[in-house]
This record gives sequence, C-alpha cells and structure tokens, in this order.
Amino acid sequence: MSENAAASAHNGGLNRAKIYQLVLFPFNNGATNVYYILTSAYIAYYGGVLGLALVFASTMVTVMRLFDAVTDPIIGALIDKTNGKFGKFRPFMLIGNIIMIVSSILLYFCTQLVPTSMMPLRYVLYVVFYAIYVIGYTFQTSVTRSGQTVLTNDPKQRPLFTIFNLVASMVGMGAIQFLAPILRSSVGDYTTQNFFNVMVPLAMIISFALTILAMIGIWEKDRPEYFGIGGETQQKVKVSEYIALIRANQPLQRLMVAGAGCKLALAIATNTAVLCMLYGGMMGNYDSLYLPMMVLGYVFSAPFFVLTVRTSQKYGQKASLMRYVAVAFVMYMGVLVLLLLWNPDNAAYNLSLFSTEGGFHLTLNVYTVLFILFFGIGYGAYYATADMPIPMVADCSDYETYRSGNYVPGIIGTLFSLVDKLVSSLSSTIVGLAAAAIGFTTTLPGGDDPFRPGMNWVVIILFCIVPMVAWGATLIAMKGYSLTGDKMKEIQAVNAARRELVAEGKTIQQAMAEVTTLEQAKAITGEE
Repeated sequence: MSENAAASAHNGGLNRAKIYQLVLFPFNNGATNVYYILTSAYIAYYGGVLGLALVFASTMVTVMRLFDAVTDPIIGALIDKTNGKFGKFRPFMLIGNIIMIVSSILLYFCTQLVPTSMMPLRYVLYVVFYAIYVIGYTFQTSVTRSGQTVLTNDPKQRPLFTIFNLVASMVGMGAIQFLAPILRSSVGDYTTQNFFNVMVPLAMIISFALTILAMIGIWEKDRPEYFGIGGETQQKVKVSEYIALIRANQPLQRLMVAGAGCKLALAIATNTAVLCMLYGGMMGNYDSLYLPMMVLGYVFSAPFFVLTVRTSQKYGQKASLMRYVAVAFVMYMGVLVLLLLWNPDNAAYNLSLFSTEGGFHLTLNVYTVLFILFFGIGYGAYYATADMPIPMVADCSDYETYRSGNYVPGIIGTLFSLVDKLVSSLSSTIVGLAAAAIGFTTTLPGGDDPFRPGMNWVVIILFCIVPMVAWGATLIAMKGYSLTGDKMKEIQAVNAARRELVAEGKTIQQAMAEVTTLEQAKAITGEE
C-alpha cells in the first residue's frame, strides 16, 4: 500500500488538503470565468465589429451556452477514462486553456482578415471558432466539480471550498470587469477592433496564470491512490452504463434538483431587466436604488458565508443548505407582502433611500426599512447557498464509489453542470418572455423605462414567486437527501477500508463484499 493511501486509511478515511491546495485549486474556476465574462459580455459586440447581424451574434451566445451544456457529459466521460502520467485532471485543465487561447486568436484576430466581400465565410468562421472555444471551455470547467473528489473528503474542509471558490471566481470575473471600462476609455469602445486587440491578450494571460495556480493546487493529489478505492486497478465504466448509474444514485438526482432550484432563483431574481423594472419602472429611481441595494445585499451576505461554513462543518452540508434556503424563503414572504402593498400614488409605500434635491438628505421610510431587512437577510441567505451544491457534488461522487465501486467524478460533475447551464439559459428566456408580455418586444427594460401596466405583477412573479417556488423545490428535494454529515463519515471510512484491501491485492468486488458497514471498516483500519 502506498504511504498516502495508508495514511488516509488510518485516519478514518479522511484525505485532507493543505491550505494552499484549498486556496489555489478554485482558481480553475477563476480562469474559466475570465473567458466566461469575455464572451458573455463582449462577444456579441465583436459580432458587430465583424459586421454580423446583431440578432445573429446575440442568439449565438444562447446557442453556444446550450452546446456547452450538451458537451459536458461527453467531456466528463473522457475524464473518467483518463489516468496517465500527467494525472486525471491536469491534462483537461491545461489542454482546455490552450484550446481557448487558440480559438480566441482565431476568432478575434483571424476572422477579421476575411474580406467583407466574403461575408458568409465570416459567419461560418464565427460559429466554428466559437464552437471550438466552447469545447476548450468545457474541458476546463469540467474539472472544477470533478477535481474536488481528490482534493479532500474531509467534511470540515469541503465546505471551505465554497468560500475559496467564490473568491477565485470573483478574481477571474473582476479582472475583466475592472479592466474593460479602463481599456474602453483609453484604446477604444467595445465596438472597435482596438478594444479587442488589447483585451483578448490580457484575458489569455490572466486565465493561463490562474490555470497554472490551480494546477499547482491539485498537483500532489492528482494521482491514482486518490482515485476511488481501486487506484490504477479500478474497473472501467462503459458509457452505456452511465444512465443506469445516475438512476441508482438518488442523492445526485436530488442534488441536481436542488442545484437547479438555487441557480434559477439567483439567476432570475438578480437579472438586470428584473431589477430595472423594480427599481426603475415601479419605484421610479433606478440610479439611487440599484447600486445601494446591491451593496446592502453583499453586506448581508458576508455573515451568511461564515454561518453556512460553520453549519456545514458541524451538521453537514445538507443541513446547512436546507437551513439557509428556508431562511431565504421566509424572508421573501415579507418581500412579497411589501411588493403587493406597493402603491405608485402613495410615497409611504415606495422605496426611498435619499434625495439630492436641495442637498443630500436621507428619505428613509418604514416601507424601505422593512424591505431592506427582508431583502437583505433573504438575499444574504440565498446568495451564500447558491454555490453550496458544488462541493456536494464531490459527496455524490464518493457515494457512487461507496455504492458501486466506480470512480466516475467526471460524469457525475458534468451531469450536474449540464443541468446548471440549461437552467441558466432558461432564466434569460423566462425574463424575456415576461418582458415581452407587457410590451417590451424589441429591447429588454432599462433603468429609465417608465412603469407600464402589469409591470408590478411581472416583478412580483420574477423577483419573488419564481425564486420561492425554486427554493420550495430545493427543500423538498433535499428532505430525502441521504448524505448527511454522519453518513459521509461512514462512507469515507468504508471507502478507505476497501482501498486498503485493494492495495493488499484483493479485487474491488472482494473488498466491497468484505466491507459493507462502519464497524467492519473500523476493524480493518484500526479506528476506534
């Protein structure tokens, strides 16, 4: 038995990560978020630089998001079948980033070389190079969820991944969001080639640097002794068996529903068009309400991030997710009541923070104070739980190893990601259809758009009711989720004992037959 495997087996089955590993590996998410912001926010602008139709360029963003979701399980299957000298996960991180670099060079610098007289070719190359980029993006993003399984299985460490993942994600997104307006004012607007000539190389460098940091974080753990219970001897799972595998993994099914619910609630309730209708159309002062309310939301989120981690460490991630989703649900009942009481003809039933007429002065009323409390606590609770299902995917992967002996983190992580991406695409469609229902047929609502009949009901449905339904689905799904804190301790101990037997020469089937309970596991590992 290897030294690392033995240490894990005689430590209650716990594979703990060093702090630098917990900090660095999430930068894989930060690296991919650099490209996510670059494409989601600016690639439609580049379509205009190329002279492509705006409707076409904008539609391709949604189409490629769906293509990204479809390719997820395919890449996940490739990850599960990979076990080379360079590890299982690092090749996909590096190759994925290189593919995005190459495809970005082709898309942003080569497509423009096609003369305007051959415009149909520009359309074709735009789609082809964009699709190649999506494949590279899927390569690297697939590792964010699947790679957690080797990093740590300590119930006290896994919840920390949510915090470090948030920080790394904000580093990646923030880099582009911070640099873009600076470049716009110095080298050219978003509609010029000069902007992309500077922005794209910077994005490549930042993303590649973050990828290297993430690879350092997982380097020591990307070895066979951390792969399931069989290491290099583990049996291969056929693609045809994946459907049956997912059907049998009920915790994963429930987590997919919960993750989709949390994602849908966050995506719709924070949609820019919805907030424009709420703060601009209904309350009549988008500029003085939107940013302060968002800042207040983040302020309320900070203590909830600490609370969710502590609750997860003490009672398990299921208990933490259910507790704070329930808090969000209850608080938004208060928000719902306040929006139902809204009266455009009575200032006492409108949001009001401050006024600049005749000098700056506060204009707070009871309605606003109550809204801040209900919205702030509710937002803080659900924002802190939005990414919580990500480390729980690793629990579902460990459960699959415990249940069947198969180590398939790639397919489990990417199936979860598939649902996540499909739901995020659905949120834009829901908002667009709701806006069209009240007359916004050519553009989405902006902060300066006045109130239209029915807008208040659209806001009530999108800002409150849809998220509450999503949270309700999350609570129902998680009620039957079996991977509690105690259950995960048992799973890790049993997997460790089986790993020790396999290392001694027994087959995976023999090890699974010999160790089925926590007591049997303790007898083998010597744990009390």
